[in-house]
Amino acid sequence: MIQFRKYLQARFFVLGMALILQISTAYSQEHPQLNLTKEGVAKIRAELGKVPLFDSSLADIKEEVDAEIASGIHVPIPKDFSGGFTHERHKKNFLILQKAGVLFQILNEDKYAVYVKDMFMAYAKLYPTLPVHPQERSYARGKLFWQCLNDSNWLVYASQAYDCIYDFLSKKERKYLEMELFVPFANFISEGNPQFFNRVHNHSTWGNVAVGMIGLVMDNDELLQKALYGLKTDNLTAEMRDNDGGFIKKEGQKVGFFANVDEPFSPDGYYTEGPYYQRYAMYPFLIFAQALHNVKPEYKIFEYKDSVLLKSVSTLLNLSDSDGDFFPINDGQKGMSYYSRELVTALDIAYLFGGQNPELLSIAEQQGKVTVDDAGLAVALGIRNNEAIPFTKTSLELRDGPEGDQGGIGILRNEGMELVFKYAAQGLSHGHYDKLSYSIYNNGNEIMQDYGLARFVNIEQKGGGNYLKENTTWAKQTVAHNTIVQDETSHFNGKYEIGSQHASVKSFFDAESSEIKIASAKESNAYKGTELHRTMALIKDENYSFPFVLDVMRVTSDSLHQYDLPFYYLGQLMKTNFSYDSPKSLEALGTKFGYQHLYLEGKGVVNQDNISLNWLSNDIFYTMTAVSDKDDELLFTRIGANDPEFNLRRDPGFIIRRKNVKDAIFVSIIEPHGTYSPVSEFAVNAYSNIKSVKVLQNDEKYTAIEIVFTNDMVKTLIIANSESSKEAKHMVTINAKTFQWNGPYYLSNK
Repeated sequence: MIQFRKYLQARFFVLGMALILQISTAYSQEHPQLNLTKEGVAKIRAELGKVPLFDSSLADIKEEVDAEIASGIHVPIPKDFSGGFTHERHKKNFLILQKAGVLFQILNEDKYAVYVKDMFMAYAKLYPTLPVHPQERSYARGKLFWQCLNDSNWLVYASQAYDCIYDFLSKKERKYLEMELFVPFANFISEGNPQFFNRVHNHSTWGNVAVGMIGLVMDNDELLQKALYGLKTDNLTAEMRDNDGGFIKKEGQKVGFFANVDEPFSPDGYYTEGPYYQRYAMYPFLIFAQALHNVKPEYKIFEYKDSVLLKSVSTLLNLSDSDGDFFPINDGQKGMSYYSRELVTALDIAYLFGGQNPELLSIAEQQGKVTVDDAGLAVALGIRNNEAIPFTKTSLELRDGPEGDQGGIGILRNEGMELVFKYAAQGLSHGHYDKLSYSIYNNGNEIMQDYGLARFVNIEQKGGGNYLKENTTWAKQTVAHNTIVQDETSHFNGKYEIGSQHASVKSFFDAESSEIKIASAKESNAYKGTELHRTMALIKDENYSFPFVLDVMRVTSDSLHQYDLPFYYLGQLMKTNFSYDSPKSLEALGTKFGYQHLYLEGKGVVNQDNISLNWLSNDIFYTMTAVSDKDDELLFTRIGANDPEFNLRRDPGFIIRRKNVKDAIFVSIIEPHGTYSPVSEFAVNAYSNIKSVKVLQNDEKYTAIEIVFTNDMVKTLIIANSESSKEAKHMVTINAKTFQWNGPYYLSNK
């Protein structure tokens, strides 16, 4: 870093002279103009050596690009899936191209422009010779990569590099590159693959932006209009689907970039595919928005749909745990976080164009880097000037659907505990069949897990880094989640066409009280003739160290069924209060809808009103205490059956099974309550503080739950099942005691 500072100081005089020469012609130049602007370059050069975070970010990319320049130009014939050599080489190329272009503008050293030019010339020579990629798995094969999605990644980044060296190239060179590489590339992505380009999906967002970005650089309005509004005509049919089974295009559905902002984003900035894919799509959404703002301000893109693109960045940050890892809602790889390059870019742009929210600066400090452009400089200056304040994650509800009327995600937070309650729409082709599911975190550690996706992204050994078949047979299925399964069949029979037509309905959400954060929702379409109604509360009592979760799942049906309620706890089982038998050999619990991937490891019987499981995870004890029925079956499971290639994690599970009933209620408490020190070898408060849980009343109007603690304190929660408005007045008598209150629920203590 010291060497780099000396290097910057040595460059100041040269850059100063260059600036004098450029000032007289600055307004006649058109490039760079997308995300790095000529005005921005002047500001950056004036601040070099004075803004630590920007300087270190610049030093990092200089070191990386210099190493690549020394290694030469590598443009291999494409042949591999994700994770393979050719895939990773072309991926590295587009990342380096963009960085080298930036370095040329900021440092004014021709070697970076020469490198970009030489790389483009190599691609211009190769591209016309390429057929579609030899790997045939994708519904839309690319040329450089196995899918058009990655080709679009390449063009989004390459467009920025072209913008940076545009004036360095001669007219002849520009014409050659555009005719041999950029225009054919954009036409292949769009006209050549309408089933990819004319969609509402994160894939097509990348495709739209790729075509739009190169269109802006070349001042090609035809390409820009295709990007913004999609192809005017196409040959799509109802039978054309993506590789996850989702519909490509609905009848009369709008397409193009604006449609991909309109449809997947809710008014709250929630992206219906879930945070993992929202993170992935934020780069093209925000990078193109910034370019449109700079080049075509008449579109007022940052004001579009009530500034939803800017709003979505804070929304996405709130969809992460205390460590910054995104909640794995729908298809989501665990461990993906706001430290990703996409979020560095999105955050910097949101800061510059979204009112310079100082809370975003604290996340940028954690990220430890900024983009080396106009937006990154603004963030780095804010941090240098000590303007950062903490980004506070609170309990909140994020609505789903373009109008915010397709359910949502409820996030309840209290003293390190985070409860994520999902009552959202299907989530396009990346959605899972898990209505009214939930997951729980304690200071960033998963306690009750959502499995996420079955994929090892960019690891070639595992299916070429692509989705594994177990993503469909296990991860998407209802039994893979903490929610009700009826008759061992997934919600909507596991069919996207049905699930995409429905969303759950919120009953109420309230996070105003410090004592209780609570959300409630209903689902009446997952199973014909059956309604699910789940209420989840995060309750804190000053007598105990941790908040606990109360889960009330009501099921009403017009016919007899078997109901399974799984719990995917993470940790080592310590103790139960019921007996169980373990088989000598393991067999799968079922044959389809995910049951074929569950080993049955034990079967217990109920001999009391409450059952409990006690386990240890990350040196904290947890107990699940559940109301039980004498005929319940208690099943210990383990993921991994019928998985000879070991594609699935061998995580534990527990299922409460109730057979041959129409209506049912499942009530449980998940409670953190103690600690263990491996150093001192002391276990403190290792047993539950709950003495009993009881259903006092359960009917169409009210459900009342009584919780008795070991110190004999009693809490009673009453839920209004049919009238849940804040203004509604209620009165109910239970065991000769009358309760009166306003609103959808009542919590009493005695």
